[in-house]
Amino acid sequence: MNLNQFFNMLSRMITHRLLNWGINKGIRQMNSSGGKQTVQQRQREKATRQMVKRARQAARITRRFGR
Repeated sequence: MNLNQFFNMLSRMITHRLLNWGINKGIRQMNSSGGKQTVQQRQREKATRQMVKRARQAARITRRFGR
């Protein structure tokens, strides 16, 4: 791996993480109704985050099988 490939890989990884962080932050801000959340809303958000995490893991695994 040459230096150019390394920097491209590093920049893609950083961009990917920043993009995910921004999307998650935006979704959380849109979901919050400007005040306190009920217990049900917090549980729903937590479940949603866990489902998204599992979906990302599944996508990673399927990409590995495809190689």
